Amino acid sequence: MAQVHVIDRDRADRLGEGPLWSAREDALYWVDILDHRINRLSLADGAVTSFEQPDYAAWIIERARGGFVAGIGRDVVLFDLPANTRVPIGKVDRGVAGNRLNDAKADHIGRIWAGTMPASCDQPSGAFYRIDHDGLIVHVDSPYTIANGPAIDPEGRFLLHTDTALGTIFRFDIHDDGSLGPRTPFVTFEPDWGNPDGMTFDANGGLWVACWGAACVTRFDPAGLRERSIDLPASQITSCAFAGPDLDRMFVTSAADGVDEAHGGALFEVDPGCRGRLPNMYAG
Repeated sequence: MAQVHVIDRDRADRLGEGPLWSAREDALYWVDILDHRINRLSLADGAVTSFEQPDYAAWIIERARGGFVAGIGRDVVLFDLPANTRVPIGKVDRGVAGNRLNDAKADHIGRIWAGTMPASCDQPSGAFYRIDHDGLIVHVDSPYTIANGPAIDPEGRFLLHTDTALGTIFRFDIHDDGSLGPRTPFVTFEPDWGNPDGMTFDANGGLWVACWGAACVTRFDPAGLRERSIDLPASQITSCAFAGPDLDRMFVTSAADGVDEAHGGALFEVDPGCRGRLPNMYAG
């Protein structure tokens, strides 16, 4: 069994999500969506700080030119961390007030792919968007009840995106103009696997998926075959990311909302036995 380390801090996340490794800061960022927080763990000294936001804190991604871009509520914002200030650059799901952003990743040329969902998690009113370098936001797919975990092929040939409510990870070809090919099932979860949540590729093309309800992260091989799992002491596992100078450390987020568990909402570190890839940055 892989060793699991619980990161020491003074709070649990109601809905921890979106871990992001920042090599230039030697730090891990992640969000607590429901408590409207962006969190930061310094790998140098283990210090954890958090930054309150005015709405659901869905995700945070580094900008190539410095600073961050973040999804707050339904707004995509340029985020100044030291000042904790936000400059809006666009809004998704206009006219659907009950929706919010939920998960996002940047691709190899610096575009962002981001999903939305109803805050109530109970109807397919969400969608999937591409955010271009100039801030243009383009609808690329719908509907979604719980849009989750984009994972993007390093060469940009395809991406994977999930509707957690359907228990399915979908595959889309990416066309040269940024449009997507048809939505095709890549992995359909069996009942005892939980439900697919956040995910990331490792350096060998394996897909690591956080398994909500199953207390583990699971690796699927490049063909989508389930290979192995790492068990965790919390049921609601939400996302995972590689970190550290050698990208051989994995951090895993979880959620405390709706459960009474000693480690629900904890941030975990595990040894994945492999290395990951550097996350892409937003070019806008």
